[in-house]
Amino acid sequence: MKPTITIEYCPKCGWMLRSAWMAQELLTTFTDDLHGVLLHPSEISGRFSVEIDGQKIFDRKVEGRFPEIKELKQLVRDVVNPEKPLGHSDKK
Repeated sequence: MKPTITIEYCPKCGWMLRSAWMAQELLTTFTDDLHGVLLHPSEISGRFSVEIDGQKIFDRKVEGRFPEIKELKQLVRDVVNPEKPLGHSDKK
């Protein structure tokens, strides 16, 4: 079964639009590789994290920042389809 990405975000911080944009980018890039992207409003203030089938790949509190979309695509690719080229988003 294809993996599901969960983006947990703080609705009180106004991060829903950022989360929706990231979900759109991931769904566009990984059309054939994902089951879907779930947006999950957090009950914990300040939370922004990204998981793939329960495996956390990014946590804003740990990193001290939000992921750049290029970085997030690379992190997702490394888990769901390591051989997939990302064009201009690929690591140099």
